[in-house]
Amino acid sequence: MPLPTADPHLFELIGRFPQQRILVAGDLMLDEFIWGRVSRISPEAPVPVVNVTGESYYPGGAANVARNVREFTAQTAVMGFAGLDRSGQCLLELLRRADIETQGVIQDPSAVTTVKTRVIARNQQVVRVDRERIQPLTTAQLAAVREYLETALCSFDAIVVADYGKGFFSQALADEICRLARLHKKVLTVDPHPHTSLVWRGATAIKPNRIETFSASGNMPAEPVEPVSEDRALFEAARRLQQRWESPTLLVTLGEQGMLLFEGDTEPLHLPARAREVFDVSGAGDTAIAVFTLSLTAGATPIQAAELANLASSIAVAKVGTATVTPAELMAASDGV
Repeated sequence: MPLPTADPHLFELIGRFPQQRILVAGDLMLDEFIWGRVSRISPEAPVPVVNVTGESYYPGGAANVARNVREFTAQTAVMGFAGLDRSGQCLLELLRRADIETQGVIQDPSAVTTVKTRVIARNQQVVRVDRERIQPLTTAQLAAVREYLETALCSFDAIVVADYGKGFFSQALADEICRLARLHKKVLTVDPHPHTSLVWRGATAIKPNRIETFSASGNMPAEPVEPVSEDRALFEAARRLQQRWESPTLLVTLGEQGMLLFEGDTEPLHLPARAREVFDVSGAGDTAIAVFTLSLTAGATPIQAAELANLASSIAVAKVGTATVTPAELMAASDGV
């Protein structure tokens, strides 16, 4: 299918984003960035010595999805799990400062908040250090999450599932979220994780990357093919995933190859990557699922939503760190579509 021509309704859709009420559910993390300069190689090992010039902290994982949503609407909430440790307190404070509702966050004094530390020098990531302990929800915590969903869901238009495989989601919780979304007729979008094997049956739309598409479908992974229109293994995996999860829309993100949209039984649509410069891909998927969901909730067709998600991702990767995209930036990018 050829790429759609300029769409005059994209501006109108972005203008509706502030009215959308979005709940982001998933694995919450804290992103720590250590900024510095490299001037020499260590005499102890063939690694660079980074002279630290600054540190910064941002909501990560599902919290970064919420942060991206919050750029477009003040009606943003997050549901997840965090520890009472220093990192957990920092994360919750960052979310509250951003005016993201945190009533759905469970805090456990025995839990370790997931922290991803990235060392950046000359606008390039030198190393990443992860501190995490996967800890599934207890029976009591799962009951609390269900109670929150039953009470709060009527206040939202859509649920975004951001699964990072850190233990928040189980099949029982996935089934409950799907059931409630159907019951209350809410948009449900899912960004799956390749190692959880969860099924989100009946989701409005799925946004996996290439690896996640093969994993969730159960098909054997295959190497990318150029052009994308000839990637039969990917097409087969995507169609199988659509059928398995009974989801009408699937948007596969392919990095430098752009995105591939599957809508019902129609011919897949390839959206080429629009990024001119790529500084940091961290968080680009979070930006994509946030804008994709906002677009669908605002009444966009899947093609319009995919185009806006593609544009937003191209803006995000041109920034260093887990950056967000502003309405003004997305408006400006849409002007050239």
